[in-house]
Amino acid sequence: MPFIIVSGLSGSGKSTVLRTLEDAGFFITDNLPPELWGAMHDLVEARNLHRVAVSTDARTRDFLAALESSYARLARRQEDLRVLFLEANAEVLLKRYNLSRREHPLGNNLMLDFVRERELLAPLRAIADTVIDTTDLSAKELSERVMKMFRLEHDFMLRILSFGFKHAPPRDADLVIDVRSLPNPYYDPELRLRTGLEQDVQEYIFRDGDALAFYDEIRDFVRTSAERTRAAGRHGYTVAVGCTGGQHRSVAVASRLAQDLSDLNVDITDHRDLKWVNDT
Repeated sequence: MPFIIVSGLSGSGKSTVLRTLEDAGFFITDNLPPELWGAMHDLVEARNLHRVAVSTDARTRDFLAALESSYARLARRQEDLRVLFLEANAEVLLKRYNLSRREHPLGNNLMLDFVRERELLAPLRAIADTVIDTTDLSAKELSERVMKMFRLEHDFMLRILSFGFKHAPPRDADLVIDVRSLPNPYYDPELRLRTGLEQDVQEYIFRDGDALAFYDEIRDFVRTSAERTRAAGRHGYTVAVGCTGGQHRSVAVASRLAQDLSDLNVDITDHRDLKWVNDT
């Protein structure tokens, strides 16, 4: 069970690191006093949690006197214990604070606070396995370095849902695709009450070359969009496929996309408007 202690100067990127670890499946506890490290270790071990990270920094300054003894006790019980310390030069920290308009935990004079904070956290820096200077790193670059350091992988998921425009498009989609130009099974009396999950309906929709060419363009665009999103560091991308009622064409296209793009860890989250089929 990896147990990672994250510390560092305010504005150096601790929040980015914690978000990265959380996205990689770590159980995260922010602002935990050293005296509680052992209790947290026992708690997560009892819950059979396999990845844990805690942060301790200047906000816990009233409890840092117990740092060395707390670390020694935890090190005796935890084989895979890592301490990561983040820092940056004062000029960059000042720029980051000016952009965020946050208040430093030690006071109001930022340049003096940075000096005091370095002194306060010196014992944590001394026990760190790794120190990262984030002065020249973007948030994305810091996240990538942490992923490589701990040999983690991004869990990316492509979510696909179908819907009907007459019931309104979903508001939480990253990409909305309109497939109302495809052949509509609604006008075939034998298919009208059936759904795009059925083979006969799918064959009707994709029966000619124009429909297949249009689908191929959709598939390739969705793949490119999802892969670029994953490369940018995001962990999920939602594509909503819409037709008129959400019964035939959108369902068929969403289902086919899920098969063709399965390598992107596809989840068909919902054929949202199929619930209306038996009510119309």
